Amino acid sequence: MLSARSLFQEIVDNDDPFQLFCSIAASGEAQGGWENARIAALVPDAMRDLAPKIIRHGADEDKHGRIFHALLRKRGLEAVPVPPETDYTMLLERRGIGLAHDKLRRQVALSEEDIIVYLAHSRVTEQRAADQMDMLVKHFGDHPVVGKAIHMISNDEDNHLAYCHEELLRLARAGHGRTIHRVLRESALAEISVYRDVSLAVMDHMGRLLHWPAQKAALLAAGIRAMYAYERFSGWHRMVDLRMPERRDALGGAPATTPEFA
Repeated sequence: MLSARSLFQEIVDNDDPFQLFCSIAASGEAQGGWENARIAALVPDAMRDLAPKIIRHGADEDKHGRIFHALLRKRGLEAVPVPPETDYTMLLERRGIGLAHDKLRRQVALSEEDIIVYLAHSRVTEQRAADQMDMLVKHFGDHPVVGKAIHMISNDEDNHLAYCHEELLRLARAGHGRTIHRVLRESALAEISVYRDVSLAVMDHMGRLLHWPAQKAALLAAGIRAMYAYERFSGWHRMVDLRMPERRDALGGAPATTPEFA
């Protein structure tokens, strides 16, 4: 029977798909780490109080990248090039979602609206990441190879999501509510489309590496498209609502270190 657990088990049990999975994940986390570091360096003076939290956000994502590389090393594997059609971060940028890398490479301070765009984009993508990690913790939290890493990353993603909720609510109270609502909606609708395309591409690569029969590949593709249809109809709303999180000041303080994954 097809299930998220059985699919991920196939990936973990076979070197080639595991290598590709970890490479894609590590690349995405590294991009996120760089983006946050640049945003922290360019944050406008009126919002400098956010800089330490943005730095913490980026440090966590850098840590996740190291974790995925460590998982590869433990299997005697190296990272492989990420197929462009599976590059979630790059494809979102091409859709105009988030802050363009060209802007982040300049030595020019960002605007307050830029920071709102960053936080709204993060609120959407961190929802996806938190949901995915919740699923992995449920099915693989006790796995001897990846279980510890999954728990670490899941806790961080929950912190990141809480941080986005709290900061966006604070900015909404400061009069930015209309902008926040607009950017959240634009980001969510673009994200669900990109996620569908990336999921189809990843499953296509995994299917070829694992020699899936055509029927199995077709069923998985149909499931991905059905999930997109649900999200496009109403599911995207969960990615734009804002509520005060139970974890307050989730990115306050220094990032947790993970020497065992250094």
